[in-house]
Amino acid sequence: MSKLIRHLMLVALLLLGGAAGAQSSDAASAPVAATASASAAASSPQDNKAAVWRAARDSGTVPGYSSLPGAEKGVLIQSQVQYPGARRTTAGEAWRQVRNQWIIPYGGSLLLIVALAIALFYWRKGALGGHEPDTGRMVERFTPLERSAHWLNAIAFVVLAVSGLVMAFGKFVLLPVLGHTLFGWITFVLKNAHNFAGPLFAVSLVIVIVTFARDNLPRAGDLGWLLKGGGLFGGKEVPSHRYNAGEKLVFWGGVFVLGLVVVVSGLVLDDVVPGFSGLRGDMQIANMVHGTATVLMMAMFMGHIYIGTIGMKGAYDGMRTGYVDEAWAREHHQLWLDDIQAGKIPAQRSTPVATSAALPPNASTPA
Repeated sequence: MSKLIRHLMLVALLLLGGAAGAQSSDAASAPVAATASASAAASSPQDNKAAVWRAARDSGTVPGYSSLPGAEKGVLIQSQVQYPGARRTTAGEAWRQVRNQWIIPYGGSLLLIVALAIALFYWRKGALGGHEPDTGRMVERFTPLERSAHWLNAIAFVVLAVSGLVMAFGKFVLLPVLGHTLFGWITFVLKNAHNFAGPLFAVSLVIVIVTFARDNLPRAGDLGWLLKGGGLFGGKEVPSHRYNAGEKLVFWGGVFVLGLVVVVSGLVLDDVVPGFSGLRGDMQIANMVHGTATVLMMAMFMGHIYIGTIGMKGAYDGMRTGYVDEAWAREHHQLWLDDIQAGKIPAQRSTPVATSAALPPNASTPA
């Protein structure tokens, strides 16, 4: 019996010794395996996160490899730049800072200030003009061609302005009120309207510039008109020719300069201008230029629209029918009426469609 017990104890000791040896062997091999695994991870590009992100960050300077055709396919992050109003950072982030921290808030503030100034002026002064009684004698201020060009350009401008305002400020003003679904549909419709109205505005703008440029050239008396503010805050307007100096500023500053800048930058954003390859940097600069010029042009045209509608008695009828009363012409453009009465300018410049019945009642005959 004792012999059997000794054999069992010997077997137990042998088994315990084998298990302890196996554990020590595994412990000794663990550091070797960990070292090999770490070495494999360091040699694998997929697992080397620092190298991957460094290559992505520097791809704006040294583009990475891509099998896809086209420019900038290997550029994940643009190189660093410093746009006006933004700190030096990657180009995409710098564009975002300029747009969200400058163009949107300051542009919106400018439009609100202009709107409030117009409302305050109308509240204090009311509609201008109407001090002289109508004579019943009409003179042609705008020909059918001039009115068609103006209204075509004006309608396209209103569509672009409304859609642009919604795209720029709708996220902050309309979205909380309308909700995502309705706001999404509205912006979708207006975005497409913006794209269709853009070419129409570009073509009509060229027609407007060619049509109205001659009578908007500087003339003697324009500087005096500006220095006196056109008599806006006085009792009588400063005499002017067909267009006063204020209208000429709107034409050359708002229509010609800002209008062409808006059109060209918009065509760049549409990627249809030769010489521009549609790179992200080009689009970002074009977007900033487009937004800034658009806000300035809208601010100028707000005053123009106000004067042409409720701000001046008889002004809207002149663009709607083409004719104004001699009293209106004498009050607002006396030098122009003097030239008409002296025979230097015909009282009617367009050819009647049929007979004299096509003219307004008591219209002046051509000189």
